[in-house]
Amino acid sequence: MAFIRNETRHRQSLIIADERISCYMTTTNDTLSVASINLILFAVRQQGVDTEPLIQTIGITPEQLRDPDGRVFIWQIQTLWQEIVRVTGDPSIPLKLGELVNPVAVGVLAYVMMHSPTLVRALEQLYHYQDIACEGVATTGQLTGNQYILSLRITSTDIRYPDYTYNSELSVYLAAMRALTGITITAKEIQFAYPRPIDIREHERVFAPAKLSFDAPETVMILDASLLDLPILNASPTLSALFEKHAKDLLDKLKTPTISSRVKTEIVTIMKGEEPTLATVADRLAMGIRTLQLRLKEAGTSYQQLLDETRKELAVRHLREPNLSTTDIAYLLGFAEPSVFFRSFKKWTGQTPGAFRMAS
Repeated sequence: MAFIRNETRHRQSLIIADERISCYMTTTNDTLSVASINLILFAVRQQGVDTEPLIQTIGITPEQLRDPDGRVFIWQIQTLWQEIVRVTGDPSIPLKLGELVNPVAVGVLAYVMMHSPTLVRALEQLYHYQDIACEGVATTGQLTGNQYILSLRITSTDIRYPDYTYNSELSVYLAAMRALTGITITAKEIQFAYPRPIDIREHERVFAPAKLSFDAPETVMILDASLLDLPILNASPTLSALFEKHAKDLLDKLKTPTISSRVKTEIVTIMKGEEPTLATVADRLAMGIRTLQLRLKEAGTSYQQLLDETRKELAVRHLREPNLSTTDIAYLLGFAEPSVFFRSFKKWTGQTPGAFRMAS
């Protein structure tokens, strides 16, 4: 390539490309709902923080946030938590999430739980449809004697801050159970699968009077089994059937790769110092060029739009890697010259790559 200074640099860039692209490939299937991120942003606004710069920093547009059934990457939310803590100076924000928001306003999953007859049925619905809200955490429940053990396990390699994830999930779960039943439910014990923080006063306040422990092999919340039969306030069997059908449709759609996601996967696979062409992608998908274009048009998008989206998502992520120069990033994204990357990035974000990196 014209901007690779020498053969050594070229080989190094190839190695970096392989590593970074492999890393990105783990993110393409790990998403959470726009409804979930809107909940987080609402909580942050209650703290007096302007969320517009935050979503711009993680590469999410206001238009994306208008579709509650839309999806965003988990790595973007992990970066968002990091930015929220940095801006507020408060690492306990995830712990407060259940207090700062309406915990039963997380889209269709919340509606399904709201119209379940009992608390245990609502929790079973949570376990079954959880991927609608977030694909990165698996929650399960088990009755053991007079205790009910609710377990959380991180399933996404994109979750780099497990404490933020576990804290926010448990905070919302506990607040949701209280809102659903109208009773101030408390846990008997909570075990966290991350190291003990220096200051646990906020943990103690939020989860009082539960016994807390850290460095556990698994994150669990232990409840009294008698709580399981508590009725859900104002549950409607009719609405339950309606919302559960919608939830099932969303889950089925989530588990079935769309033509857009398949194209983006192929783009990332090919993108190793060269621009993935429509013809190459069509060939890899065993389609004619015209057929692929028609299918993308039916899906409301185009090949160029998906290529730009993929490059923007990758660019935002790579610019957070201090060991990568903007020239390296241009190569990783398959641009023929760094100047083309600079112009494209400014068109996407309104900033140059350098300015974006400094602001981040």
